[in-house]
Amino acid sequence: MKTPKQIFEELFQCHTEELVDNYIANNSDIFQQGNWSPLGGNENNYGVIENQQASPIAALIEKITNSIDATLMRKCYEADIDPKSDDAPKSMEEARESFFPDYKNWDLTGPRKAQAKNIQILADGPKLNSSLTIYDNGEGQHPEDLENTFLSLLRGNKNEIHFVQGKYNMGGSGAIIFCGKKGYQLIGSRRFDKTGDFGFTLIREHPLSKEEESKKKNTWYEYLKIDRKIPSFKIDKLDLNLHEALFETGSIVKLYSYTLPEGSRSVISRDLNQSLNEFLFNPALPILTVDRKYRYPKDINLERDLYGLQRRLEQSENKYIEDYFSETFREEPFGSFKVTSYVFKSRIDGKNIKETKTAIQSEFFKNNMSVLFSLNGQVHGSYTSEFITRSLKLNLLKHHLLIHVDCTHMDYNFRKELFMASRDRLKDGEETARLRKFLANKLGAGNGQLAQIEKKRKDSISVDTKDTTEMLKSFSKNLPMDSEMMKLLSQTFKLEQKKENPIKKDTGKKRETEEKEPFLPKRFPSFFKFKTAKKDGINAVNLPRGQDKSISFQTDVENHYFDRVEEPGDLKIALVSYNKKNESDGGDASPGIENIEEILNINHSSPREGTIRLNLTAKNSVQVGDEIELKITLSGAGEDFEEIFLVKVADPEAPKVNKEKKDDEDQFGLPPFVLVYKDKKEDHLTWEEVEEGINSDISYETVMIPQVSNENLEKVVINMDSKVLKDFKTQYKSVDQLAVAERKYISSVYFHTLFLYMITKNRKYSIAKQNNGTNINEPVELETYLQDLFSSHYSAFILNFGTNDLLQGISE
Repeated sequence: MKTPKQIFEELFQCHTEELVDNYIANNSDIFQQGNWSPLGGNENNYGVIENQQASPIAALIEKITNSIDATLMRKCYEADIDPKSDDAPKSMEEARESFFPDYKNWDLTGPRKAQAKNIQILADGPKLNSSLTIYDNGEGQHPEDLENTFLSLLRGNKNEIHFVQGKYNMGGSGAIIFCGKKGYQLIGSRRFDKTGDFGFTLIREHPLSKEEESKKKNTWYEYLKIDRKIPSFKIDKLDLNLHEALFETGSIVKLYSYTLPEGSRSVISRDLNQSLNEFLFNPALPILTVDRKYRYPKDINLERDLYGLQRRLEQSENKYIEDYFSETFREEPFGSFKVTSYVFKSRIDGKNIKETKTAIQSEFFKNNMSVLFSLNGQVHGSYTSEFITRSLKLNLLKHHLLIHVDCTHMDYNFRKELFMASRDRLKDGEETARLRKFLANKLGAGNGQLAQIEKKRKDSISVDTKDTTEMLKSFSKNLPMDSEMMKLLSQTFKLEQKKENPIKKDTGKKRETEEKEPFLPKRFPSFFKFKTAKKDGINAVNLPRGQDKSISFQTDVENHYFDRVEEPGDLKIALVSYNKKNESDGGDASPGIENIEEILNINHSSPREGTIRLNLTAKNSVQVGDEIELKITLSGAGEDFEEIFLVKVADPEAPKVNKEKKDDEDQFGLPPFVLVYKDKKEDHLTWEEVEEGINSDISYETVMIPQVSNENLEKVVINMDSKVLKDFKTQYKSVDQLAVAERKYISSVYFHTLFLYMITKNRKYSIAKQNNGTNINEPVELETYLQDLFSSHYSAFILNFGTNDLLQGISE
């Protein structure tokens, strides 16, 4: 009979599911059915385990989260603090600060990697059939306690402990279904204080017998016991091939033949590391990922620490990031939460648009998550880039924008309705829909920073309207204004006739060009002041009831002060007094109000070139005539600065009448076309010059690219060096004939694009394409479909067949 130590060591040396199968078959006396017990003490555990994380990466994150929790728990016990007592930290952030006073040194490679060795993820086995081992030097468990911790389900062991992530006591079991075909998972643990033995067990999916198959709908998951107890043995140290460590205490879990998604199957210290970073946006502790030399003998970097996506995005040497900024919202029913937007460059050194896009997706979007919702640094749900195109309507930023929503400080009653218990996706409920709509309105605002960035990229394509105007004028004159076609055009593009020789009024005002002094940011602010001049010696603003009010403060701190990982600052807003109309209490009168969020919605932005903006909206309970005194504190590692100002609630303001002359009075409503060439030609743009504005590469195969924003067709970029045009022109020889051929090409491409776009939008068609290798239809943007359509045989067809009638109205 083998000893428990032999069984564990031999099982641990199995690196695939097949080897575990063989070991069980060769030791049937140990693994007889009588030695297996159902996980959680219930044979109906199949549903709990199977209906957890939808992806193997998200399931693996739960294992890592458990290791982080265990490490913090160990530190709490070592500090002689009951984790459930009032003396225990109230948050994960507070626990890190209390138990790891030198944690700020983890921004340095050496200290970070030294700490990361306490939580390791290691790979073994064949490259395409890898087993993963997760080790932590955390609290550990006695053998007799494993059934109430690692092997239990839904016991809520951590529900009263505020500084750990786990609470349902089931997340660790979610990875079982991704362990090969049979769910093999080896667990070993020893208590941190070395007071007990090392206990272990093997988990598997129960193999149904022929008799059971006829009676049971589902199988269940079970764990090994020997002589009716968890097998155990005494240890001093175990050599488990960890990185620069021997196992003494803590826990170790081996996941056999773990199903990793494509893109994370090679060197785990690189590819899996990147995927884990996406789900661990800002973890409390660093982790080490380790691959083996025998698996990748030519790789020189097999050990890499990971410390969250936020640090990867915000590190100063990040060549991918163009800018990032944040807004903090305090509104009902959400409570307080922060949204940070990261904008990626459209082109990085040495790469074209397409190569840059591919690199960005590989480095930061392995799991197709463009909007991340996190709690205590762990991503609990996400949106794809569909949110950016359909809700924000920022098509150019589809592959160049990542949004992080920190839900840690949200109101508990709202937050608990957002996430599934599996912590890997959002619920499809009223709260989720409300938050999505709120984010779409705030982040997609036309005067917001994201819209400005998209506009700047679009405006990189300058338009010479001369050619466009002449063609559109000819086109419009040859179509009856009351025709069905013109009606259809007007519905989509608001077509109007261009006025001949418009007269520009001389306003008599001369524009003065003021040279703006360069902004010289500081790491910490040296001042902070209300931007508006004082009235009667006090800072005061009028807040129209039911309307927004934007207030600005001046400072000299750098733009990323609120968002940076190292020594970030904060803007704190406190209620000094609230005086209701017709009340004579005065002084600190705050009638039944405990915090500012009860009477005001308050949002603030991260600093921007020396300006911090505060946006206020009064709640319905606030009346005209009420006065609210606020204290704003700009805090951080440096000196704190305070400003106090008075908010006077006033009558709503009448809407402003925009007296500016409308642009479309002097323009056609139809979008212009832009002619581009591979190389510079006269006043026309080159491929490279317009690629940023269309977020796409242009090649000889490209015919046209529609520029769409907010579901409006704004420009049609036509490639004058396309293979289609070159082939078409081979039929002609004279200069005049070639000119006609080019005109025919431009008009055919432009008007077919126009009408296809118009009809598709007006008929409210949606377009989908079957994903390669699956039967899933994925939505495709109309502009993407049209670009692909014209790059195929369609453009050659419209040039050579059936275009005479269309062109007759615009011929010379």
